Amino acid sequence: MDIENMETLLKALSERTRLRILALLTQGELRVCDLMATLNMPQSTVSRHLAYLKNAHWIKARRKGAWMYYHLKKGEYPLQHKLWDMLDRYLHQLPEVRRDLHTLRSYLAKQLPSSA
Repeated sequence: MDIENMETLLKALSERTRLRILALLTQGELRVCDLMATLNMPQSTVSRHLAYLKNAHWIKARRKGAWMYYHLKKGEYPLQHKLWDMLDRYLHQLPEVRRDLHTLRSYLAKQLPSSA
């Protein structure tokens, strides 16, 4: 790892929405529309933050039909593993993140009948 990679990893974590997205992705793969509904944000905002996280190597995307699914990426660097361990431990203690997770679970529960 060089200083440029370290800077990219850390900068990605310096924005509230990106932290919220990372916390939501701990629940598994999600689509942009899932994140939009949970965060109550427009597609352009969510997509911009997803692109930032993807370029910083925090998440990956895969296409399935017309949908893009986003998920957490296994860290490439030891520092990334350590940062993720810390984030995973502390993010879930934040009231805003807890609300987001509750909102996501409620949203996904409503989606199940229509996607079956």
